[in-house]
Parts: sequence; structure tokens; C-alpha cells
Amino acid sequence: MPNRVRYAPSPTGFLHIGNARTALFNYLFARKTGGQMIVRIEDTDTERNVDTGIENQLSMLKWLGIDWDESIDRPGDYGPYRQLERLDIYQAVAQQLMDQGHAYKCYCTKEELEAEKAAQIARGEDKYHYSRKCLHAPEQDKPYAIRFLVPENQTYTFHDLVKGEVTFKSEDIGDWVMVKQNGIPTYNFACAVDDHFMEITHVLRGEDHITNTPRQMMIYHALGWDVPTYGHMTLIVNQHGKKLSKRDGDIIQFIEQYKNLGYAPEALFNFIALLGFSPGEQELLTPAELIEVFSAEKLSNHPATFDPQKLQFINHQTLKNLDLETFKTYTKPHLEAAGLITDQDEAWVDSLLDVFQERTTYGQEIVPLTESFLNAPFEWDEEMRTLMQEEGVKVLLQTFKDGLDPHHFDPATLKAWIKESGQKTGAKGKMLFMPLRIATTASMHGPELPKLMHLLGFETILERLEKSLQWVVSS
Repeated sequence: MPNRVRYAPSPTGFLHIGNARTALFNYLFARKTGGQMIVRIEDTDTERNVDTGIENQLSMLKWLGIDWDESIDRPGDYGPYRQLERLDIYQAVAQQLMDQGHAYKCYCTKEELEAEKAAQIARGEDKYHYSRKCLHAPEQDKPYAIRFLVPENQTYTFHDLVKGEVTFKSEDIGDWVMVKQNGIPTYNFACAVDDHFMEITHVLRGEDHITNTPRQMMIYHALGWDVPTYGHMTLIVNQHGKKLSKRDGDIIQFIEQYKNLGYAPEALFNFIALLGFSPGEQELLTPAELIEVFSAEKLSNHPATFDPQKLQFINHQTLKNLDLETFKTYTKPHLEAAGLITDQDEAWVDSLLDVFQERTTYGQEIVPLTESFLNAPFEWDEEMRTLMQEEGVKVLLQTFKDGLDPHHFDPATLKAWIKESGQKTGAKGKMLFMPLRIATTASMHGPELPKLMHLLGFETILERLEKSLQWVVSS
């Protein structure tokens, strides 16, 4: 039987970094081992469910490049894939557990439970365990929950793929609620039942779920089911070593935000894969390469630090190696939204993107780069003024200006005319390119000068050359 893993999101919010990592590691494991990945919707928290939560989760997973074998959009033999559509399954298993003496009805009200807990706290007890006062209660015509009867003096030990051997004692766990009074199963009960009937072989999930494992193992043991192999991935922490929280305002955490900012999905895929996984010396890897090198044994036992600068570096490397047409899909929409593309033709847009592709970290960054270039004040600093006083600068500027043709103002023609102007005036090297760059862009460094001139346009270049000539003459 092939390995079967699952990613089980709740529709209580949108896809964020933590959940995306869980989905991604399950995906890598399934694809590396020739296994199957299931996406199961755990929608039992009806009060917190968000209308578009699942739609967002699935669409963002697909955008990242993560696919699956079974889910609500790809039914298989183990459905339904929404927990609220599986209530009859949970009810049958709960009844079986009660019939076998592993579970019982609890008629306690919320107020009674709160009073019981308060009394235990008042007595100085450091943990709250249900008193079991309903364990042998007679049948009553009133709402009830169903509790699992935790065995006494039992240990629950499992080999975790990440953490090694882990042990819990039953004495640390009180009789827990399997099914709430409204008939909805709790997370641990539904999760264990679903993993069994969906034949899940490996459960890869976040470290915050590790304390759920003994409760789920209790269900397996009580019913004689095989326990899946577990792997609990370490926490993702911020750069201060604190658990990543939605309150970390300096870290963008939702996948859709990265998409809207113009990040490349393969770059985000690459970055997220490195949050708790070490592929070796080479870290810039495609999804296919990550599948090839992935191994659960390489999952780290140390917290994974979310480094925004590393993400930007990976995305920058990805964007600058794209062909122009693909790069345009990440950047042009942002230029249009900012009103920076009006009546310019496509050749002008291509030139602009070609100039700034090497410098663009993420798609939306093309806007400030373009605005800075187009709207920067045309002023010289002292270093520029000193260079522009060198012998031969005036002749070079005049020669170059006189030969400009508004009908032949493309980068290739401008590049050739720069070279010919140098030949006509004897200017070469630094004293050819630097005066022309200063005279047309008021900068001593930057992208290819012919491309910049083309972007600024004939009228602007002519105006700047005339102004530069006046400054050179008057200085």
C-alpha cells in the first residue's frame, strides 16, 4: 500500500505560512515516496468558519504549486472530505466505544464544569481533570457530551520522525470530550477516526499538535487500529526567537499577500521548504529538485527562523532569471495600477522592465523603482560638477546632442551614436560614458545608459543636454 498523508485545514481563516509549510512538507513526502496526498476539510468549528476560507486555502495551495490526489474537488474512495459530511461515521464509532466501555455520556452543564474546575483550583491542584461524576450516571433525558474514559497507569510512546521517542502518561490526561452536546465531534476524535478510515500512514504536522497525539492514540488502541507514523515539525519563530504570531506586524504571513505583492510562487515554495528542512549546501532549488532531495529524516529538530531578507533574496534570484514576458506578469499590473503606464507603447514597457529586472526584489517594487527614475530631480552634486569641468566634456555633449534624431531613438541606435560621438571627439572610457550619464540622468551609476535614454524620451534627453551644456559653460 502506498504512503498516504493528509493536509487538514480548517476554514477558519486564509492560508498562512505555518499551514502552507505543513501542506508543503506533506506534498514533498508524498511525491518523493510515490505516495498520495489528501486534503481533508476540518470544518467542525462552525462558529469560527469563514465563508471563503477553504476557497482561499485551496486556490493559494494551487498557486504555490502544491497539488493533491483526493479532496472535495477531486473525490476518491475515502470521502466525504468535509468533516461535517462525516457525522454519521463519528456517531457510529462513538457508539461503538460506549458499547465497549471506552466512553460514556456526560450530562454536566457548562456551569457545573466551571464550578468543578474552580473548586480544583481553589484546592491548589495544578491540573484540571474531570471528576468522572457522570461515569456511572443513569440515562437522563437531557443533553449530553461523550467523554473518552482514559485508561489508568498507561503510557503512550511513539517514534516521532522529527523528535525521536516521545512518551506521555495517561495520568496527565483527564477524560476528554469526544463529542460535544451539539453532536459535533471534537478535533482529536474526528482526526483519529478520519485518519483511520482514510488509511493515513504518516501524519506530518506542527509541533503544537504533539500533545494531541496521546488522545488520538487512545482511540486507536481502544479499537485495535494501527497507529500511523507521526512527525511533528518544529515551530516557526521570528528573528527574535519568539513563536511566529499574527501579531508580528513586520512579517507578512498570508500567502495571498505575497501573491498580490508580486512574489513568484516557486520562490515562496523554495523559501517555505527551508523552514525546518535542510537540503544541503544548495538552497536555491526548484520544486522538482526539492522533491528529489526531500527526506523526513532531514527535518530539523530546532525552531525554524522566518528570515524576510532570505525570502527576498530567493525571490530576487528567481525574478531576475525569468524571461521578460514572465517577469512582466509579476510587474506590469503594478505599473498599471499605479498609473505609470498611460500611452507608452509595449516596447517602452519592455525597455523599462528590462532595465529594472536585475534590481526588482518583488513585483510591486517596480513601482517605486520606476517613480524614482522618472521623477527624480535633475540635479548635480559636487562630485558630478567636478567631473563635468574636465576638458572635452562640452564638445562631447554638443556633438552627442547635435546628432540625436527623434525618429531613431531606440537603445541600439543610441548605443551606436554614443560610440560614434566618442570617436568624433576623442572621448573614451570613463570620460565618454560618465559625462553623458550625468548630463542625461544626473547620476554616476545605473543601468545601461542607452536604455535609460530611450525610457526618458527624446524631448527630456534633449532638454537635459541643453541644460547640462549651460551648466558646463557657466561653471
